[in-house]
This record gives sequence, C-alpha cells and structure tokens, in this order.
Amino acid sequence: MGHREDLLEGAKRCLLEKGYARTTARDIVAASGANLASIGYHYGSKDALMRQAIIASSEEWGAGVAQVQPAEEAGAEGADPLERFAAVWDLFLQRIATEREFIAAQVEVLGLLPRDAGLREAIGEVLPEGGEGLVAIFAGVPDTEVDAESARVVGSFYQALLTGLMVQSLLTPDAMPSGRDLATALRRVTAGEVLGKRP
Repeated sequence: MGHREDLLEGAKRCLLEKGYARTTARDIVAASGANLASIGYHYGSKDALMRQAIIASSEEWGAGVAQVQPAEEAGAEGADPLERFAAVWDLFLQRIATEREFIAAQVEVLGLLPRDAGLREAIGEVLPEGGEGLVAIFAGVPDTEVDAESARVVGSFYQALLTGLMVQSLLTPDAMPSGRDLATALRRVTAGEVLGKRP
C-alpha cells in the first residue's frame, strides 16, 4: 500500500479506537506509519481524511452484511417477503451486537452532522448509494437492478430503521428487537393492528 491507503487504514483504526472527534492528525500518523505532511498532500486535511474513513468504514460494513445470505428458506425464490425481511434484519442485528466500536463511531458522527457542514455534505453525497445498497441486500439482487425510486423510498425506510437500531443498541442493548419482531411490527402496522389485545 502507498501512503494514501496507509493513511486511510490508519484513520479507520483510529475511528474505532478513539472515535471521530477525538482522533488527531498525530494519532493517524502513529496508526498508519505515514508522516504528518502526507495527510495534507493526499487528503487536504485531517478532517477530509476522517470523512473518507467514516464513509469507507460504512461501505465495508454494508458489504460484509451483503456477503452473508439469509437462511435458505428465507432466501428461496417465492419465499414470504416478511420472512426474508426478518432474516436479513437478523444479519444486521448480529453485526450491530458484535461491532460496538463501529456502531459507536456511526452514532457519534450523526451527532456532529448539524454543526459540521463538510461532514454533512460528504455523507449526503453517498446516502443515495447507501439506500440503493440496502434495497439490493433486502431484495437479494445486485445494486444494478435497483431503480432510483426504490432506492429513494424503500432505501430511506431501511436507512431509518438501521440508524434507529444502531442508536438503540447503544442505549438498551439487552432490549433489542429480533428480525421477526421487526417483521411482526411491519405486518401489524400495515394491517392497522398496531394495538394488541389487553389482558
């Protein structure tokens, strides 16, 4: 790897170990083996490098989920869509439960967005692609088969759920829903049966 790639890998490590806001340029240099001047040369600034690190980490995390297929019965052609919905969410929930440093970094960045225009712009640019990727994962198809409207509407729905689950995992990790819980909630909401019967 060259200095550019080393810096990005070092920044991603720092993101997990120290968090987004607490990482300094010297931390990145120590983690990457590169020199301080190379940050400016390759990325323009430490902040620009950290923005790339959060985006690259998110893409890698999503790709890791995409590589794991849900249970055979949920992934089979003609399977109940809610069964696949539940199975895919279980894959995401397993990753959320076991990769707390990554989740903490993601949630930290969400809190910084209102006051960091550069970060907001960088994430805003890749958000549509993220929605497209989520639709592809849940539909079990390549990204190239996802149309723009589905990416915008359905992708936004998946992104909202994923973001909420990440936050919830940090607040109440022992009270997380399962994929089946999420599928049940979706079925009840769409059927107008939100309220259960009181004992």
